[in-house]
Amino acid sequence: MKHHVTIKDVAREAGVSNSTVSHVVNGTRFVSSETAERVRAAIARLGFAPSGVAQALKGHRTRTIGMIVTSSTNPFFAALIHGVEAACFTHGYSLILCNSEDDRDKVQGYLATLRAKRIDALIILSSNQQPGLTAELARASGVPTVALDDEDAAPASTIADDSLAGGTLAAAYLAGGGFRRIACITGPLEHPRSAIRFRGFTEELARRGIPFDPALAIASEPDVAGGDRAMRALLALPPARRPQAVFCFNDVMAVGALSAAYQCGLEVPGQISVMGYDDIEIAAFTAPPLTTIRQPVSELGHRAASVIIDHLETGAAMPERTRLAPELVKRSSVRQVAATEE
Repeated sequence: MKHHVTIKDVAREAGVSNSTVSHVVNGTRFVSSETAERVRAAIARLGFAPSGVAQALKGHRTRTIGMIVTSSTNPFFAALIHGVEAACFTHGYSLILCNSEDDRDKVQGYLATLRAKRIDALIILSSNQQPGLTAELARASGVPTVALDDEDAAPASTIADDSLAGGTLAAAYLAGGGFRRIACITGPLEHPRSAIRFRGFTEELARRGIPFDPALAIASEPDVAGGDRAMRALLALPPARRPQAVFCFNDVMAVGALSAAYQCGLEVPGQISVMGYDDIEIAAFTAPPLTTIRQPVSELGHRAASVIIDHLETGAAMPERTRLAPELVKRSSVRQVAATEE
């Protein structure tokens, strides 16, 4: 008959006391990272499966983090989730993932489910949320909360890229390359990231003495179809007002914009240049490869989970707001133009 693995077996295998194993499993006391890793390795080798219910009763914690996202199929969100999951695994936490599709009723239903499962913390990631919803969820959750890709969601701690700097980088590169008629395909401008990115972009153009035509700003759903529709609207403008370059507020919309340009018979970057934002994996493999603003996507997710876990394990304060710096990635979807073409 197969031997039932106990805490004593794990302790013997890891060369630690029974109480140390218990503290690692239940999160009831600080254990050095080296010792904790040794215990978790022994647990994995022996196949020890502690009762989640027993852990919750003993430590008043489940070592479980809930995460509400708009959609886990979006490549940007998938990379963020991967970062969260990696940090959770490293620290011995489980992750419960809920796809809300930005439906308010579904979000509220998932929050009730996560609370019933006694999550220790919550991470929220939304692409098109109603203003104030993240803060409302943070207050209702009753647990430490981090909002990803948001700017003001108190009492949640917020972690995002510096979108003002990202919009500025994009405008500086396109204007420095000689473009003067530059369009934006934005996400919904009620979303804080889109609004901040747009402000950075237009303020940098103004600093460089380049007027921005409001007709060249098209708000779109942040998906491939939205990018396609917005690009077609821009290409339908009279030739004298048609943009020389288009800055898309995410790479997924930029893929749609590239497709629309191709379907309309325009060469990229020969006749029109296209720039994205995020640097998702596919950006390097589009035709042509996409010039973009890179967010440290996986690091954003990893930082979110690490901040929460550090708070849970040591009581460390969660920062009110964390911004990670974006960077320009030059590929071949943007060309440099001569002054005579302006």
